[in-house]
Amino acid sequence: MLPVPPAVLDRFPVMSTWNMLIDGKLVQASDGGVTESFSPSTGQVLGQFPAATPDDVDRAVTTAAAAQRDWARLQPRERGAVLRAMAAILREHRDELGFLDAQDGGNPVTAMTGDVELGAEMLELFAEWGTHLSGTAFPGRPDLLHYTVREPYGVVARLVPYNHPIMFATTRIAAPLMAGNSVVLKAPDQTPLSALRMAEIFADVLPPGVLSVLTGPGSRVGGALVEHPLIRRIAFTGSVPTGKAILRNAASHGIKNVSLELGGKNPAIVLADADIDAAARGAIMGMNFHWTAGQSCGSTSRLLVHRSLYPEMLELIAAGAEAVRMGDPLDPETEMGTMVTARHRDTVVSYIEAGRAEGLRLITGGGAPGPGAFVEPTIFADVPSNSKLFQEEIFGPVLSVTPFDTEEEAVALANDSDFGLTASVWTTDVARAHRLVRDIEAGYLWINTCSRHFAGLPFGGVKDSGIGSEESTEELHSFTQNKAVTVQLT
Repeated sequence: MLPVPPAVLDRFPVMSTWNMLIDGKLVQASDGGVTESFSPSTGQVLGQFPAATPDDVDRAVTTAAAAQRDWARLQPRERGAVLRAMAAILREHRDELGFLDAQDGGNPVTAMTGDVELGAEMLELFAEWGTHLSGTAFPGRPDLLHYTVREPYGVVARLVPYNHPIMFATTRIAAPLMAGNSVVLKAPDQTPLSALRMAEIFADVLPPGVLSVLTGPGSRVGGALVEHPLIRRIAFTGSVPTGKAILRNAASHGIKNVSLELGGKNPAIVLADADIDAAARGAIMGMNFHWTAGQSCGSTSRLLVHRSLYPEMLELIAAGAEAVRMGDPLDPETEMGTMVTARHRDTVVSYIEAGRAEGLRLITGGGAPGPGAFVEPTIFADVPSNSKLFQEEIFGPVLSVTPFDTEEEAVALANDSDFGLTASVWTTDVARAHRLVRDIEAGYLWINTCSRHFAGLPFGGVKDSGIGSEESTEELHSFTQNKAVTVQLT
């Protein structure tokens, strides 16, 4: 691995102690508790961040509730102006925030700098979409007027994952803020630093209490947020087990609106008439090796290939995986970094060992070169549908490949999963593509492309992959409640 250039460290020094944002103030945990953050590429201690207590959660929520009333009374264009100011500040700190995420999460600095821009763009888009917060008038008797209005929930709890720290911290607060809610953001335990820096640079832009940023153990901090009586709207991105736990916990503490963006074990189907070179490139791109080392819920980690293309496809994707440049996340030439922690590296390696134990054919990768939490891009061939590697989300750079003979078999294999987040279909037959899209159980599908998200197109899953949609006006509306009004005119 290349050493970190001293000029980079001088420009963006890593703080030794970080603060949360509560009621517009940068604070430590009420009991002084802290947790250390480590670089997964070097093992270096990056600093200490607060371990919030239930009292901290209560203070964040109660001050958020008090601040929300005035925030909601602002006109949508006024709230939109604040979101645009936040986007401009993000861009001013783009290099710094990208560097923090590369250090803290192990993903390439170029990709993480790009995530900052994605966050700024989403803030601007939701500022524009504020015009969609209108209600509806309904026809009826001439002496009556019927209409609806959209109103915010109040305080929203947003719990975000570790794989795109600054992107999720920014994009996932945009909709609830624009809708007139205040937000308490729970930053991920593994990669909290960019969210805490975001809190610092946003502190003077938003009214005190409208945005709080908390860190600390997920079970304690997240649990206290879910249980809090003033929080009626919860949005979580992460694993299926945690999503289920949030649903159970929320249901036992009130009637709460919960949206979930959870895991995926997503299929990419390559039909016999596909452009095989494009499909092979798509298989590598769809794994998100170059962005998050496969740590993505949307990665197409099950590649289903028509048997007539199977041998050639294996050669092409092996070459593609071997061409990925793995290395120091802070090196601009690096294309793939590390797993988020050494513990997660060990989890991913355990799946590779399971594949070997099942007798699956390893065609490339399989190593975990140190130091650092690295795992090579890994591909197993001839993976049956009852394999652990076919059924379980690994959340790492491990691709399973399975042949099929008929279109019906391909659809059956694609749907043989508890997940239903994304899917990709590769074919030159447009009618066939649309037929398959109709039959595949997934919430977000691509034809002859993969991986990319398009702002305005609702992103969300079916089955165990979640409830609700994001990145769209549907997300904006989900943070409002409809109120129906009838007026007697005469």
